[in-house]
Amino acid sequence: MSDARALLCDTARAVFAEAETVGIAPIEEAGFGLLLVAEEQGGFGGDWGDVNAVLQIAGMAVPDLPVAELIAGETLQPAATVSLMAGAMDRALTLSIDHVNTRQQFGRPLGKFQAVQQSLAVMACEVRAVGAVAAALAARLDTAKLDAAAAGFEIAAAKLRANRAVGVVTSIAHQVHGAIGFTAEYELHRLTVPLMRWRGAHGNDDHWAQILGRQVAALGGRGLWDTMTARDA
Repeated sequence: MSDARALLCDTARAVFAEAETVGIAPIEEAGFGLLLVAEEQGGFGGDWGDVNAVLQIAGMAVPDLPVAELIAGETLQPAATVSLMAGAMDRALTLSIDHVNTRQQFGRPLGKFQAVQQSLAVMACEVRAVGAVAAALAARLDTAKLDAAAAGFEIAAAKLRANRAVGVVTSIAHQVHGAIGFTAEYELHRLTVPLMRWRGAHGNDDHWAQILGRQVAALGGRGLWDTMTARDA
């Protein structure tokens, strides 16, 4: 991560921490809506890699605030949602690991039980897969100069992969937390409820599977390989 992006992420964490208690105003005042606006037009001149990093932090810290709508236009909202989902899933994994390492059962931490370890390993694979597709999508959008149509294959693949991960991640997170995962005072439900909402936002699994399937079928076996290996990102 570049120094500029690291500074951007530090700023986002501080601003989102304030916004968590007072709402969207601090995010608007900090100018995150200008992240993709060119510097000569008074903006920050950021790329989608910057947006992906900021939205992942938003997905962790303020999943109920309309940060994606503030930063990105309508055609890029599916891509923005993938970044939010990646951040929220990553936070849910952190909470789950922390919980099983502190919660005791039969005289030892839950995390010492093999079944719990296996469940968290499955969850971690899903979370890391969504993080990887979000990063790959960001690279493709930057190569395509934020042209959503040119990155249509990657958007469909990333949104479908993130959608499919939601069921596994939310289910395991709540299983390892037990009843505390559903309580209003605990953080987990603030992540899993938006995740289930985002799964249907801008197209559910069937919607993106059909889009992706039509593109793959149109390319044919040889055409798909040639297209994938010819990508700049």
